[in-house]
Amino acid sequence: MLREFVSLVVASLWLGRCAYAAGIPAANNTCTLAPLGEGQDDTDQIEAAIAQCGHYGTTIFAPGEYNVTRKMTWDLVESKVDLHGYLNFQANLPYWMKPENTYRVIFIQSQASWFVITGNDFVVDAHNTGGIIGNGQYWWSWYGNGTRIDGDGRPVALTVYRAARGTVANFRIESQPFWCNAIAESEDFVYDGMYCNATNADPLYFGQNIVWNTDGKCIDTYRSNNISLLNFDITLGDDCIAIKGNSTNIYANNITCHGGTGIAFGSLGQYYNLIDNVENITLEDITMVRPDPTIQPYMEHGVYFKSWSGTTIGFPPAEGGGGPGRTASVVARNFRLDNVTYPIQLYQTNSAHPGDAPSEYQFGDLTFVNFTGTAATNLLVDIECSPAAPCEGLTFQNIDVAPPSGESAEYTCYNVVSQEGLSSKSIRQLSH
Repeated sequence: MLREFVSLVVASLWLGRCAYAAGIPAANNTCTLAPLGEGQDDTDQIEAAIAQCGHYGTTIFAPGEYNVTRKMTWDLVESKVDLHGYLNFQANLPYWMKPENTYRVIFIQSQASWFVITGNDFVVDAHNTGGIIGNGQYWWSWYGNGTRIDGDGRPVALTVYRAARGTVANFRIESQPFWCNAIAESEDFVYDGMYCNATNADPLYFGQNIVWNTDGKCIDTYRSNNISLLNFDITLGDDCIAIKGNSTNIYANNITCHGGTGIAFGSLGQYYNLIDNVENITLEDITMVRPDPTIQPYMEHGVYFKSWSGTTIGFPPAEGGGGPGRTASVVARNFRLDNVTYPIQLYQTNSAHPGDAPSEYQFGDLTFVNFTGTAATNLLVDIECSPAAPCEGLTFQNIDVAPPSGESAEYTCYNVVSQEGLSSKSIRQLSH
């Protein structure tokens, strides 16, 4: 299985590189833009350039800031975009909060997007000098630590939707209001070089997780296949990467997370009538860094898995549960942890209520190799599977994370049918 997955990864990288050569444009199919200047709206000229050169051409953005005032889609076919500057999405919060002013192409939890890239065989290269300015501080200070229903309302900074054989490279996202990235209903796609920075500067919220749900989670994957996530540097307040339902053949390498809740699988099983299958996921060379707690107090997980309970209560995006599916063939390798609260965790009671039926979502064939560094608690492995779907085929190799000084390492394994690599002397309990 691993050999087949590596072949898929190599293929995806090859496809990403080939996209650079696809549709090499003639000189007269090149569009070049420069910012109009402070206070000017660049949306019209951006859309005109993409309409002219987004198919079989090249669009070149000169350095600077381009003011964007409305939702925008780039439809790219066998083309390249050289984004040397930043798309500055203006901080008009009442405007963006109106549903008609954003796209709802991310079905999961009805999330809003203000910028969507779609198409095939394209490259968007920001050269580490361009990307998106999300003006997130306005959003974070406005929201405080509150949550919102109806998909939250804050826009995802960059959404790739129904794209094939594409590459986003050397891209920077400054102060995303909400999720940094999402990729949905796409395949054979490469992200190579992604910087996301959601650092609170409002003294009112020092010591709090004001940037909650600025995840990208640096990226969320959903209903997508053969996706490579390479060379990410992420500062945020929630999931560093979130592998959501029907994500298959995902490869993540050289990911650094500053704060937040770690790399997540899920949450899964929120929609009772939709199957959430996740399969063939490899995560390797991952670094988790706990930042200054006055700015961001959380560094919760190395990697964790979560499903909703078996009872359906209410409706998504705020409620739900009872959904079926399986997560299998996952390898998490070479994790370096800096004072992480829970290095490895699995639970199946996300948003559960007392008396809920146990989740029937199935986790299995999970492998954890070479976890090193330090933890903030002595519970290094916390696996709490559902009694209705016990976990099997868990493998642990070289879990060498140091607990706090003077404390002994412990592991929790509830409703685990089979595991290899954990000392029975350190396991708190094998089953409920």
